Amino acid sequence: MRRNSWQDGLQETNCPILPGENWTYSFQTKDQIGSFFYFPSLLMQKAAGGYGAIRVNNLPAVPIPFPRPFKEYDVLIGDWFNADYRGMRASLDRGNLLPQPDGILINGQGPEKARLELEPGSTYRLRISNVGLKTSLNFRIQGHSMLLVETEGSYTNQKYYDNLDIHVGQSYSVLVKAKKKTNGKSYFMVASSRFTTSEQVGIGIISYPDSVANPLKPLPKGPALSDFNSSLQQARSIRWNLTAGAARANPQGSFHYGSINISRTLVLENNLMLLGNKARFTVNGISFVHPDTPLKIADYFQLQDVFQPGSFPDRPTAGPPSLGTSFIDVLYRDYYHIVFKNPLSELQTWHIDGYNFFVVGMDWGVWNESKKAGYNMIDAVSRSTIQVYPSSWTAILIQLDNMGMWNLRSQNAEKWYLGQELYLRVKGVGNDDPSTISPRDEAPMPKNVITCGRAINL
Repeated sequence: MRRNSWQDGLQETNCPILPGENWTYSFQTKDQIGSFFYFPSLLMQKAAGGYGAIRVNNLPAVPIPFPRPFKEYDVLIGDWFNADYRGMRASLDRGNLLPQPDGILINGQGPEKARLELEPGSTYRLRISNVGLKTSLNFRIQGHSMLLVETEGSYTNQKYYDNLDIHVGQSYSVLVKAKKKTNGKSYFMVASSRFTTSEQVGIGIISYPDSVANPLKPLPKGPALSDFNSSLQQARSIRWNLTAGAARANPQGSFHYGSINISRTLVLENNLMLLGNKARFTVNGISFVHPDTPLKIADYFQLQDVFQPGSFPDRPTAGPPSLGTSFIDVLYRDYYHIVFKNPLSELQTWHIDGYNFFVVGMDWGVWNESKKAGYNMIDAVSRSTIQVYPSSWTAILIQLDNMGMWNLRSQNAEKWYLGQELYLRVKGVGNDDPSTISPRDEAPMPKNVITCGRAINL
């Protein structure tokens, strides 16, 4: 979405596509590679499906940092609820929270339905994404190790894992070496829930040309259900490949993110509030409510009374929680230090549209300025979705060099739906009037734009 939040497909960048209508997205996959996925963003429709994988490949002139695999597979894993998405939405509107999932799907299929076929001795690239609503998952393959090579547009240091924690919204690429001899065996691949009250397991099958029977149990063992510490240690072990080229031929490590002066620090604390007897989620004490006109549209047409500059605090405040349309004005090309604080007892997952960022630190306890001394300023992984463990914090550095209106949100669907989000309005000096923005910095409003709200006749 380089220079083009017009194509982001969220409630505050685009008016909805009405029933029976269609709209064509048009965007350039510029300056990025990697594994991603798409999904419907409104009204809890994601709970019913509608998601799929996106692969962005290297340019032919930029070699991938590993031998080209024999074949690639997309593996979409996610939680499943035995409920209609409209009923789930109505329950959230009444102030309830989603229950624990009823199952785990692999590529949209139930137990032992998803199958990947391997040729003996060949190497495969699996692009694995957690497309679910709220549940962290652990992925593993019986009798096979996984060599991690990429996450969300960044090549990683190559390291073998027997299992990987993949939190909601995250994507990883792994290389899997097929066995040379299987003696007719097939194998389980497993996606199991993490940090839930009871374990839910999704099961797929890895088969070979000579496989003659179903895999033999037991299933491959994963980490203990509530073992947060091993998950955090695994997350810390994922590092940036400094020598590999990605979207461009120059090495990823040629961008020295640790030597750039920080323009501003944001400390964002998630929390829970009650509005009457209804649950809402907040960022720095404010639960997001949608205005009558999408923010991107309102900003373009200079509509009044939609934006209240300076109304969102840079750090948590001691006052009572409230409702508001949270946004932050950001100066184009500024360099931000953002700390996500999680005082709750459940894991959080955060995503920023339009950007990757460097995950420089995460730890238990309360963040303070002294924690910066322990930041990884050399080879922190660059990605777009990051977890924050219970009663802990995660810190990122981000170059805000993509002009537009960008969503910063919880990837947990119930928290996002109930207000845990805000927007970054990224503009240059003197660009308050959108007509003054050069198309080199931001794409113009598309000719097929849908208008709504107060802009419907403009």
